[in-house]
Amino acid sequence: MTFTSPHIPGSPSSQHCPVVVVGAGPAGLTVGNILRAAGVACVVLETETREFIEQRPRAGLVEEWAVRALQQRGLAGNLLERAQRHTQCEFRFEGERYRFPYGELTGRHHFVYPQPLLVTDLVHEYADVRGGDIRFAVRDVQLHDLASDRPSVSYLDPETGQRQLLHCDFVAGCDGARGVTRTALPADRARVARHDYGIGWLALLAEAPPSSDCVLFGVHPRGFAGHMARGSEVTRYYLQCPPGDDPDNWPHDRVWTELQQRLGAAGVPPLTEGRLIEKRVLDMHDYVVEPMVHGRLFLAGDAAHLVAPIAAKGMNLALHDAFLLGDALVDHLTKGDGQGLDDYSEACLRRVWDYQEFSHWLSEVYHGAATGDRFRAGTTLARLRRLFTSPVAAAAFAEQYLGTARY
Repeated sequence: MTFTSPHIPGSPSSQHCPVVVVGAGPAGLTVGNILRAAGVACVVLETETREFIEQRPRAGLVEEWAVRALQQRGLAGNLLERAQRHTQCEFRFEGERYRFPYGELTGRHHFVYPQPLLVTDLVHEYADVRGGDIRFAVRDVQLHDLASDRPSVSYLDPETGQRQLLHCDFVAGCDGARGVTRTALPADRARVARHDYGIGWLALLAEAPPSSDCVLFGVHPRGFAGHMARGSEVTRYYLQCPPGDDPDNWPHDRVWTELQQRLGAAGVPPLTEGRLIEKRVLDMHDYVVEPMVHGRLFLAGDAAHLVAPIAAKGMNLALHDAFLLGDALVDHLTKGDGQGLDDYSEACLRRVWDYQEFSHWLSEVYHGAATGDRFRAGTTLARLRRLFTSPVAAAAFAEQYLGTARY
């Protein structure tokens, strides 16, 4: 929601900076770092503490183009040193295993680097190295006068309880699906396209070393299962479940029984089991907000679009938005070149819709066998077999899986 600016003339709680970034996730911190590197002052506002955002479990698969873009901006040092490089994935269905060597097909690979580590790196670079202004644990963030050329953002200071006012030229809305910036778009101007898959995923973190050297996708009549490494001693697992299911319905023994069954295949040892340190149910849905701009407010990441974790695209889309937005803001504020800001929404949405389409296609591959519909189960298996018999189908899948298409 947008408010008329609170007028606090001459108040010491009022200041000006060119850009206010709302949200300190990968998108917001990347925008902030790009601005700081160009000598553009900005303030990053975050409702959580630094400790919280540096530990919050999230995605872990980073596409190679995104890593190279981070590297070009001096933001990938730890990632390149510590991340695992994956060049293949494995599908398991009908009791067999099928390796998909996308590295051989394309010469490209994925980086596995948990989002908390990337956020920690970006916070450190922005706040500790580049001296950026970041304010944690703020409350009741409000946006004002976004349609004017003098927008502002206000918030409650967590220490004093007083409202602080930041006048600015632009607001970068990077505060996620539940943040304030998304709701600031007028309902009569913002179009929201939403898709609900009607399924849930039980997201799990296990204190157990990975049971494979690559990502595993289990396509099974009992439901999808996924295995993704998150380090040498922690593994992310997913189990298809009813939407809205209660994690308490999934005790330790039931979880591992289902994982062993859905990811089992001939000739492979059972999964290495361990203590479950996280259990939460994700209801699979997507949305896209169009346009991603209102006046001086520019949305990025989950504030503008949510793609279900089916294709592991969310963090990569957030970074893509951030690169475009950060560079466009720098061009406008340092060179007077506004073309990047004018083109921002359209340029972002081309990749967004491509990734949404791939996620939608991949959902049918993952979940079709468990629908109880023999026709959908049959077409699901046909799609899977085609990946391993048709070079054209394999190349198309690899391009989308790696995000290497030109937009």
